[in-house]
Amino acid sequence: MNQSLAELETGRGRLGGSEGEKRLIGLISDTHISSEADELPQRVIDAFKDVSLILHAGDLVYLKVVKDLEKIAPVVAVYGNMDPPEVRARLPEMNSIRILGWNIGVIHDAGALWGKREMRRITKENKFDVLVFGHTHRAYLETKPTVYVNPGSPTKPVPPFITKPSVALLRVAQGGVEPSIVKL
Repeated sequence: MNQSLAELETGRGRLGGSEGEKRLIGLISDTHISSEADELPQRVIDAFKDVSLILHAGDLVYLKVVKDLEKIAPVVAVYGNMDPPEVRARLPEMNSIRILGWNIGVIHDAGALWGKREMRRITKENKFDVLVFGHTHRAYLETKPTVYVNPGSPTKPVPPFITKPSVALLRVAQGGVEPSIVKL
């Protein structure tokens, strides 16, 4: 990573900026890349070609995923329930970053399988404007009043015959945030 997260958060890096500036953030989760053979699909690399930051919401399984994504842009990542001890030792359970005045949180399991109560608690306690999460492997998007985004899985959608592989993009400006799901 060329810049520290502190630089990015305080606006001295690529994500800070003057009024009217915009940032494009790549959102990804549940890559489940193994150390044996799997790699990020080229479609992910293509979808993220213009992003200035990537947020990974866990279940990387192999830390090489972070290094591969860092070839595109700086990465903020968290561990998920399927991540082994070496990944958990390097990544937090929850992370956040402030971009152009917006507080964006990242967690793997936001409790979405059991409704929105846990998601709302997490965002309220941490004062998140946006919560990026994973775990379900299914893309999800809610924009009011808080923005909730699950980018789905680019490699293992569940069930694969109903859900297509996906990632998400988050357009951030001082005046608002605009998430979108990208089917791969």
